[in-house]
Amino acid sequence: MAKTLPELSEKLRDIDFAMLNTHTEGGAIGARPMSNNRQVDYDGDNYFFALDDTLMVADIGRDPKVGLSFYGKSGLLGQRPFFVAVEGTADLVRDKAAFEAHWTTDLDRWFEQGVDTPGLVMIHVRAARLHYWDGEDEGEITL
Repeated sequence: MAKTLPELSEKLRDIDFAMLNTHTEGGAIGARPMSNNRQVDYDGDNYFFALDDTLMVADIGRDPKVGLSFYGKSGLLGQRPFFVAVEGTADLVRDKAAFEAHWTTDLDRWFEQGVDTPGLVMIHVRAARLHYWDGEDEGEITL
């Protein structure tokens, strides 16, 4: 039976990290682990923080088409693997009010000056398509 976006949101609740995939300057795929900051009311929007001088931010500036890969466990016993692949478009946000709306104290470990960290940028990924695998069940949601 096909899953709904709220059902996927519930499964994503305990997955803290995703691999963010970009297209590099040479056309290769670059992948980096990024924390989703435990924003679990998933509606297709993803928010990540980085510094403006990173290769990932440069990649997104050239080509905003990105992919996200999530991996977690599912089920009460047996803990079948659960995967979600997201295709979407990334925007680079440099607005301090937007930073504050998505900031969590866990981010202070990486950005000691918080939302005032020089060069801070928020990556907002808007999902266009999600494909999931939950044991033997798989499906796709287009947003």
